[in-house]
Amino acid sequence: MADTHTATPYGLAHHFDDVEQQREAGTLGMWAFLITEIMFFGGLFLAYILYRSTFPDDFAAASAHLDWKLGGTNTGVLICSSLTMAMAVYHSQTGNKKWLIICLLLTMILGAAFLGIKAYEYHDKYVSHLIPGFDFHWTGHGSPKHVEMFYYLYFVMTGIHALHMIIGLGIMTVITVMARRGRFTPEYYAPIEISGLYWHFVDIVWIFLFPLLYLLGAHIHH
Repeated sequence: MADTHTATPYGLAHHFDDVEQQREAGTLGMWAFLITEIMFFGGLFLAYILYRSTFPDDFAAASAHLDWKLGGTNTGVLICSSLTMAMAVYHSQTGNKKWLIICLLLTMILGAAFLGIKAYEYHDKYVSHLIPGFDFHWTGHGSPKHVEMFYYLYFVMTGIHALHMIIGLGIMTVITVMARRGRFTPEYYAPIEISGLYWHFVDIVWIFLFPLLYLLGAHIHH
């Protein structure tokens, strides 16, 4: 009797017809998730726009106490991390395990560097008594209440973004371990590609946060 059983392609879940269908379903699922994330951050951006348009001078004065050089450095760090993430996807598609792992590690190092710089900024705001609701003290131009609102938005928006970055580092850790174990092939690399979409999204959010928060008052001398 002839054996009609055909081997299941590597990495193919039983409820998909083929690897391509599985990859498309995973990508669609990630895009659906990212749309909900866009709506989530969109609410925060809307709140920022409303308060900024109402208290423009106070927000500019508050923004002037942010270090735009550190914010710009972090922007460059995340742009570089997006490049290394894209290269990781490329090397997964070509089956270059060595460079796949290197690019994933570089992406994680850059992500950790971003968080380190952000932690330094948070500490500086703590020392300067600029954490809202916690011994907040403002002696500069503008209404202290309106300035405090700016820092409420600053810490909520950058804090949630940092949380997303921490989650991204966790995802990259799992992906790197899987890559070291040889779980990915040129035919099966969807988890890396989908994780890359998440990482790029987090980077893009920062691209909007940087000018809105840091450059608003860059022309004002401390």
